[in-house]
Amino acid sequence: MTFDAAVLRSPGDPFTVEKVLLHSGPADGEVLVRIAGCGMCRTDLAVRGSAGRSPLPAVLGHEGAGTVTETGGPHTGLGPGDRVVLSFDSCGHCPNCLTGAPAHCDSFAALNLFGGRTEHADRFTDARGRALAPRWFGQSSFAEYAVVAARNAVRVDPALPVELLGPLGCGFLTGAGAVLNSFGAGPGDTVAVFGAGAVGLAAVMAATASGAVSVAVDRHPERLGLAERYGAVPLPASTADLSHRIRRLTDGGAHFALDTTAAPALINEALRSLRPTGHLGLVARLHTALPIEPGALDRGRRISHICEGDAVPGLLIPRLIGLWQAGRFPFHELVRTYPLADVDEAERDCEAGRVVKPVLVPPERSR
Repeated sequence: MTFDAAVLRSPGDPFTVEKVLLHSGPADGEVLVRIAGCGMCRTDLAVRGSAGRSPLPAVLGHEGAGTVTETGGPHTGLGPGDRVVLSFDSCGHCPNCLTGAPAHCDSFAALNLFGGRTEHADRFTDARGRALAPRWFGQSSFAEYAVVAARNAVRVDPALPVELLGPLGCGFLTGAGAVLNSFGAGPGDTVAVFGAGAVGLAAVMAATASGAVSVAVDRHPERLGLAERYGAVPLPASTADLSHRIRRLTDGGAHFALDTTAAPALINEALRSLRPTGHLGLVARLHTALPIEPGALDRGRRISHICEGDAVPGLLIPRLIGLWQAGRFPFHELVRTYPLADVDEAERDCEAGRVVKPVLVPPERSR
């Protein structure tokens, strides 16, 4: 089959929306999904700076959602017409997958970042027959269609606006999962969130929904306004003696802190803002060495990396949808939709901070 997709051919080029070919349907354990909408995530855009580790040309996109049109084999658990949200890829059989930690799959980097599944890789080409990189994050969903492993697809109520739900598969899942899963925050807890983008604002929403008190730090006044709207105490990143201010606001220090910025100075501020035995989680990939200031890890404080909110997507995505339906996780207010053909405009707006979560919508004729 032939369909439109946004192809990134080299790090410095714009995306090009062009015809691509899928030379065979879904294999055993896979499903073909007609994409209704796909969120644009910072991880997609980071491919430009990956120094070739993420192969190009490729169709990016890993926050897809849509309708199953075809299944491969009898054991997918899905059928044509099912509405699904797509999430990250995992092997399903390594020790971490088998113990409910697919975000720490032994093959996570290989499957999601550095080439995708090698099985049937040659079935996806451009219109001239030139190979495109195997599925990005198990999806390559900046496109009208995507082939995914059924284990990556979470069935949702068909009455929901599925075109808006894709970001629940990664960005919003990561921020909310950090608070609900990694931290296990609840009533009486305090959470300091550094960076009020899509991940950070999802963390703020989840903290409020869980009964925790949150503080949000950012350099953009409009993002701080959103954080305050969703229940956080806003603090400009330029605040003098930032960590001391947070400790005062949280009666001795935050129980948890989440950094989405990868800025060493803010990470150290986050550590200093914690109370004894506090936990700092990092979700953004560091680009430089991280110097930890003396004393920052004293008295039981700890730091860890959080991947995909430590989530099992089939459990957390329905939970987030339930909170959303109850009016307690209003992620839709952060979404702006763009036609797939406007992928470059969506990227510019995302990079400039004009939109929190762009969602690309393929043309109506494909649905």
